[in-house]
Amino acid sequence: MAIDTPIRAEARTPTPVPVLSGRARLILLVLCAAQFIVALDFSILNVALPVLGEDLGMGQADLQWAVTAFALPSGGFLLFFGRIADLYGRRRLFLLGLGLFTSASVLATLAWDPASFLAGRALQGMGAAVLVPTGMSLLTTTFAEGPEREKALGISGTLLSLGFTIGMVLGGVMTDALGWRSTMGLLAVAGALVLLAAPGLLTESRHPDRPRLDVPGAVTVTGGLLALIYALSTAAQRGFGGADVLVTLVAGVLLLVAFVVVESRAAEPLVSLAMLRRRTVAWGNLAGLMTFAMMSTVVFLLTLYLQEVLGLSAFRTGLVFGVQGLLAVVAGMTAPKVIARLGAHRTLVTGLVIQAVFTAALLGVGLSSGALLALVAVSLGCVGHLWAIVAYGVTATSGLKDAEQGLATGLVTSSQQVGLTIGIPLLSALASAHVSALRDGGSSFASATLGGVRLGLGVDAAVVTVVAVLTAVGLRGARARAAR
Repeated sequence: MAIDTPIRAEARTPTPVPVLSGRARLILLVLCAAQFIVALDFSILNVALPVLGEDLGMGQADLQWAVTAFALPSGGFLLFFGRIADLYGRRRLFLLGLGLFTSASVLATLAWDPASFLAGRALQGMGAAVLVPTGMSLLTTTFAEGPEREKALGISGTLLSLGFTIGMVLGGVMTDALGWRSTMGLLAVAGALVLLAAPGLLTESRHPDRPRLDVPGAVTVTGGLLALIYALSTAAQRGFGGADVLVTLVAGVLLLVAFVVVESRAAEPLVSLAMLRRRTVAWGNLAGLMTFAMMSTVVFLLTLYLQEVLGLSAFRTGLVFGVQGLLAVVAGMTAPKVIARLGAHRTLVTGLVIQAVFTAALLGVGLSSGALLALVAVSLGCVGHLWAIVAYGVTATSGLKDAEQGLATGLVTSSQQVGLTIGIPLLSALASAHVSALRDGGSSFASATLGGVRLGLGVDAAVVTVVAVLTAVGLRGARARAAR
């Protein structure tokens, strides 16, 4: 169980990285495998969408729902199910979520029309919304705060990033060789294997007092996140000018404001505002949200550049990101050692700075060359990205009671999911508008696309830089108070 102590001062001397027992390794393997499968699901269909649409009779405009149907429940219900797991049992909810995800993957594999496929995707998303926060809270309550948890989070963060990257490569290879259904079938098989192993390894944990569920808080935060994710996911395809996008965007913001008001008055709030006022929780989650948002945008913009400007095939583009995945493994393995030497707060800021520097380096890509620069810069930027992922998970969950870990990890995973959702639509809309302006000015398609990609990358690097500075300042106060 995690040690229930106040937030510790940042370590100044290296702490030995612990050796986990055989059983602890198996538990970690099961929990990380579940996270890896969900990360695969985020990206494995991207390359397969055109083939899938042709097979099921889905029009080009409807293909966005293959992604949105998963993103809505997976992001919208995270906090709700994280809290439910705290109250009624994390192991129980984890197994239910894993079973739902696996069954939904079978339905998506066997889909006979668009409705059955989208139903499978939505149920996959709901299973992921249960699986991700419960898996993370089981991890943080199983491994003690300090080096042991840092090592576990390092492995988990590595597999999360690796799953997203491998999904892009596997999606293209499997669709070409076996058809798009094989991508969903892979998720079903992997889920079934984890489901067989999990019951004998995991033990139950829950809030000792089982307080009442804050229903108004659950309704407002879930509705707000659903509306926000829908608006941003739709805007990625159709822009921000549609009435449905604007209405749901405003509704999402209003519901989240209402959520804050409800929580300030609730006797047993879903999210304690005192927790959100902790600098480690607030700044850790902000940094996590932005590192996910901006790195996913880099991958999206570079995909456009490599295929639309340099003319690389989808397979060769996937290989570029495959190198990134290999360095992600190295970064995840070194993250606990870096945290032991620098402390989680400094590692978080250092990771953000590295990500910003190598994102800015990508501004050097050109019309006729740039593939090598893209490969090197995105891979080294991923090292900083992985350090930031692990460090923000440690920062945002340290110093909290076991009874709060489901909620804390719900916030962490919500930051991940919302970050993966908002970055691409916001910066792709900016890049697309710039491409259109350049085309109207007489630029060639390749030249205009390069201009849009460069603008998006420049804004991306600037945002990460600003977040790094703000996080450094915000967490400095937390270190000072911890030292006192």
